[in-house]
Amino acid sequence: MMLYHGSNIEIRDPKLLKIQRSLDFGKGFYTTSSFEQAEKWAKRTVLIRASGKAVVSCYSVDEDALSKLKILRFSSPDSIWLDYVVKNRKNINMNAADEYDLIIGPVANDQTFPTILLYLDGYIDAASAVKQLLPQKLKDQYTFKTEKALSVLQFKEAKYV
Repeated sequence: MMLYHGSNIEIRDPKLLKIQRSLDFGKGFYTTSSFEQAEKWAKRTVLIRASGKAVVSCYSVDEDALSKLKILRFSSPDSIWLDYVVKNRKNINMNAADEYDLIIGPVANDQTFPTILLYLDGYIDAASAVKQLLPQKLKDQYTFKTEKALSVLQFKEAKYV
């Protein structure tokens, strides 16, 4: 399996950053199986940081090694996924995911965020939010939470986009 990480710098040796980030799955090293999604992340990171060049770092993953990790998997944007993303984005219960090596699930992207905001602000309930999210073809994300998890990534190449 191939996974991709988009950034403004090439990342041959992924590290876990110590800073808390209010992302979908909290602190970790984010990848996706979609090169297109990683390319978007790379271009966005260059714009936000106003430095570097958009680059997608490409990794192969030994699927047998994945089976030795403790994985939390969200197969679709359901109410459990929604609550998990909302808690991470609000920095609530950030340590709950520390028991997992890897978290896999849909990306809450720019198209989903208006729905998530409506849910966060109490204008719609979880069932309505999920109903609005399900038809969207959301890309996936693989968030590596531990050094053990990072060890399954093998850097292959960097593609400037």
